Amino acid sequence: MDALKITTFQAYLFWENIDKNLSNLALKLSAIREKTDLIVLPEMFNTGFTMNVEHCAEKPDGKTMHWMLEMAQKYDCVVAGSLIIEEEGNYYNRFVWMTKDGNYVTYDKRHLFGMAGEDQVFTAGTQRVIVDLNGWKICPMICYDLRFPVWTRNLDGAYDILLYIANWPDKRSGHWRSLIPARAIENQSFVIGVNRVGHDGNEIYYSGGSMCISPAGDVVYYKPEYEDLYTFTIYRRDLDDTRKELPFLKDMDTFNLVVNRKS
Repeated sequence: MDALKITTFQAYLFWENIDKNLSNLALKLSAIREKTDLIVLPEMFNTGFTMNVEHCAEKPDGKTMHWMLEMAQKYDCVVAGSLIIEEEGNYYNRFVWMTKDGNYVTYDKRHLFGMAGEDQVFTAGTQRVIVDLNGWKICPMICYDLRFPVWTRNLDGAYDILLYIANWPDKRSGHWRSLIPARAIENQSFVIGVNRVGHDGNEIYYSGGSMCISPAGDVVYYKPEYEDLYTFTIYRRDLDDTRKELPFLKDMDTFNLVVNRKS
């Protein structure tokens, strides 16, 4: 399929309040008026970026997963975002790719943000994931992963879209605005970053800046400061034309990445 329609929600999140977040998100998503292929929510969209895992974690069959399925069925699309999942005594910042038929794919955040103590309470993922949507290959990542280009390198053109969900604070928003275009240009892929807005329970302010950058480094969508539910369309011809005109991917270094399995 040449065209892919994506809806991003740069949301305000209520601190550690799963029920209120799910209710508010459902209400705001009801403003969607056109058919979309994918709805993308921020990192930890049901709690905010908290280390209070005992209070906020859910099992893989918990209420948030059921809510995601409900939304996927309601809007006839994929719904994606991350939440805190507990499995066998381990906690994961887990990206969930939920389809309308109830099948889902997960990616566990690889790079845990030590400055917030995330590495002390969560277990790091060890596997990259690529999902397919209407013939588009999409590689999901979470927030801090953005700073580690080796982990996201588009070896053999494995993906068409690099998708980041985040709780990225305003005080480092300049890095966000620089790194996302860099990932798009170096990997010759669309890069989509979905952030949140507002203050969290630690009085950290998030200024959004959700965006989509084309493989050529052009801005498709960018929204700072305010809550925003937005649908845009990307086209495969833009991806193919960029890679044909500037065939840089064939000259990249090849390597095998050894993954540290420590949390």
